[in-house]
Amino acid sequence: MHSFRSAFAHPQFRVGVKDMADVSPGVAAWSLVTGVAMVKAGLGVPLALFMSFTVYAGSAQLAALPLLAVGAPLWVIWATAVCVNLRFVIFSAQLRPYFQHLPLRWRLAAGYLTADLTYVLFMKRHPVPGDRENQMAYFWGNASMNWLSWQVPSVVGILLANVIPTDWGLGFAGVLALLGLGYSLTSDRATAVSAVIAGTAAVAAFALPFRLHIVVAIAAGVCVGLLMDRTAKAAS
Repeated sequence: MHSFRSAFAHPQFRVGVKDMADVSPGVAAWSLVTGVAMVKAGLGVPLALFMSFTVYAGSAQLAALPLLAVGAPLWVIWATAVCVNLRFVIFSAQLRPYFQHLPLRWRLAAGYLTADLTYVLFMKRHPVPGDRENQMAYFWGNASMNWLSWQVPSVVGILLANVIPTDWGLGFAGVLALLGLGYSLTSDRATAVSAVIAGTAAVAAFALPFRLHIVVAIAAGVCVGLLMDRTAKAAS
């Protein structure tokens, strides 16, 4: 099953849509906040829309926006975005057995559509590569629903940013959404320890300029997670 059209008619496509729909309110809240934040940070509507559709990475967008607003050097912005998205290297390595049979164009599409919850829900439903037809149909349904759950509220936030009062507490709503999504991703001991270490590092390095405490936190969390994963594999 290489085409999206054939996957759309498969029953597993609808299962993927349903699984993602259960968590899409959190994604939508986060996306709305990100859309508003892009315009409030000084991006024009066309550029904000371009960023939403091409970057499609909420955590990287939110990390880069304050740096853009304060005029941080380009290398700092790029380094921050790369560090924030390092987890996708791990995602890609674990998803490779599922997608390596696909043509390049479909692998690129899968890479673009893969997000945190897409990965988590897919791996929970299909922990072992097997029935390619079912797994691909599930992935496209899951990923498509996640994309819509992100882009629609993001566009609304971008277009209405100048008429949405800042005292609505959207920032706090975004924090709550991120906490909920983060909790759903904490599925084992290594992830939990990495999250605690990252949070501690972020607080300890908060005084660094250009929001570099975010980079420090991500680097600390990734290093601890990889170390614990390697130690667990060596012990087994």
